[in-house]
Amino acid sequence: MRAMVVEQWGGPENLVEREIERPEPGLSEVLVRVHAAGVNPVDWKTRASGALIEWGAVPAVGWDVSGTVEAIGPGVGVFRPGDKVFGMPLFPRQAGGYAEYVVAPARHLAPKPAALTHVEAAALPLSALTAWQALVETARVRPGERVLVHAAAGGVGHLAVQIAKARGAYVIGTASAGKHDLVRELGADKAVDYRAVRFEDVVTDVDVVLDGLGGETAERSLKVLRAGGRLITLPGPDDVPAAHDGVRALWMLVEPDHLGLREIAALVERGALKPLIERALPLEQAAEAHEIGEQGRTTGKIVLTVA
Repeated sequence: MRAMVVEQWGGPENLVEREIERPEPGLSEVLVRVHAAGVNPVDWKTRASGALIEWGAVPAVGWDVSGTVEAIGPGVGVFRPGDKVFGMPLFPRQAGGYAEYVVAPARHLAPKPAALTHVEAAALPLSALTAWQALVETARVRPGERVLVHAAAGGVGHLAVQIAKARGAYVIGTASAGKHDLVRELGADKAVDYRAVRFEDVVTDVDVVLDGLGGETAERSLKVLRAGGRLITLPGPDDVPAAHDGVRALWMLVEPDHLGLREIAALVERGALKPLIERALPLEQAAEAHEIGEQGRTTGKIVLTVA
């Protein structure tokens, strides 16, 4: 099968197409024929350094997939060949989603929302599960709470805005001025231009902050939280600031989650969640996809088309 692999750690040019052996499903696993594969920041970070994950014999990149079940292994009862599925298998271990086929534990996948194409569905798993697990399962956002989402037009951010709004929250999003109309269309009640003002000067009494940026943004975010507030930071444990004044700050790493994917699919089906696609590129242009993503100006997601 065709797959994009890393020949050596470094720049996007090291991500190349190769023919590798097609995997076979084992106990409780399914073989998925990949129609589309989502691109995420963790993809190019692992390509650049080889860090963050456990690598297999062939360093194949990617986690987000949407496709069709080709075969099932012994013990699988939730899917049959021909079922359309999406998911984020094995994270943070290697999955090799930039390929024509991928093997996944059956319960790392869920039925693809019928309302979405494979390209749209491939944009969801890692980013939407990150937002869902951070806001719903970790911060436990309640109706009427004030939620601040940093980078509200980005891959995780644009989904987090919609999920927080679906929970009944008052949503504030930071984004450049040119993206404010979009952020409001996604459901934000207030948009803040982080280039024109310091967000902590114009935002107060927040219950939950979702920080996908880290660094000083996480530290400054503590200032906008009211007593009992929760800061969830995503880049890494080193970005968690020392909390004070009755607020909590923690790092969260997304996990594969069959039930979470089903909740996300339900939001899609009722029209409360829609992924934005910045660009769809063919599999062999994965290096270009990484180059675009690393510029940090993407609105929504980049997706690779495979089948």
